[in-house]
Amino acid sequence: MTQRMSNLDRTLKLVHALTESIEGLTLDQMAELLGVNRRTVERMRNIILIHFDLDEISDGRTKRFRIKDSPGRAYTRPSSAEVAALQALVEAGRKEGTANTETLEKLLAKIKTAFDSAERRRLDNDLDLLTRLQRSRVTAGPAVIASPEDLTTIQSAILGSHCVDFDYQPDWANEPSWRRVVPYGLIHGPITYLLGKMPDRDDSPYTFRLDRMRNVRESGVIGFPPEDWDLDAWLAQSFGIWHEVGHDIVLRVPSHAVERARSWRFHPHQQFEEDGTDLLVRFHSGGLLELANHLFQWAGDVVIEGPDELITIMEERLIAAQSMLRPNLS
Repeated sequence: MTQRMSNLDRTLKLVHALTESIEGLTLDQMAELLGVNRRTVERMRNIILIHFDLDEISDGRTKRFRIKDSPGRAYTRPSSAEVAALQALVEAGRKEGTANTETLEKLLAKIKTAFDSAERRRLDNDLDLLTRLQRSRVTAGPAVIASPEDLTTIQSAILGSHCVDFDYQPDWANEPSWRRVVPYGLIHGPITYLLGKMPDRDDSPYTFRLDRMRNVRESGVIGFPPEDWDLDAWLAQSFGIWHEVGHDIVLRVPSHAVERARSWRFHPHQQFEEDGTDLLVRFHSGGLLELANHLFQWAGDVVIEGPDELITIMEERLIAAQSMLRPNLS
């Protein structure tokens, strides 16, 4: 047996012993069990402490150690960092009004409740610092509040393979109208969308904003997407949320911005192509207006080579942007 395997064998043997012991083991007892010196056992104890909840029992001048739970629990118990990451996400969702925040908040509460009192005290101390010094960045965008109850109703319909009924009022309509759709998916973000398709019609799925839906209810009518439906593939057809006929996008990045572009995700299916010292970025996508708005931050670092439709939209956006600087006062 190699030295590395020998060390692993001893460590696993010690983990088993610390799990089986009711009263706990002293460092000297561990050393005797493994046939090693006290210093070696101390190093092994410190390694085990990283991965397991090692309980320290003090009896006068003697300290005993034991692993309180089964070894498997060490790999299913959330760490302070994991709980803090979820809490930061929940707090950002509250500020943004994200529809699934309430569900995540309930999950966070369940996770915290699963800890015993000693674990909870230790977690609270760590969590206080980690959450105080961590934030999920809330970006500028629409401030809308979607109903968590409506989200739960839609999720229930998805699980039951049922259509969803609701009244919907887009921004251009004077009053709401009734809709029944087969739920093809939920898209979360600053605005949560239901992707749905009218039953018994060959139309493509449409997006519906949850904050514009009223009287959301599970219809009881069977409706579900086909087995080969791929939500990720649907999302990749467009640059943003709005779907339209796809275009072959070609962006030229000059040499001074190539390193930045290589670390940027313009589109899930983007391809890079070297052209001398320049870099060409190619992908097929709709959503030209959203793409043009995004490319404003690349001014001076990107040249739009195609399609002509994107160039035209960018020219229109540039003219519109000028009105923020020199509005027409006539």
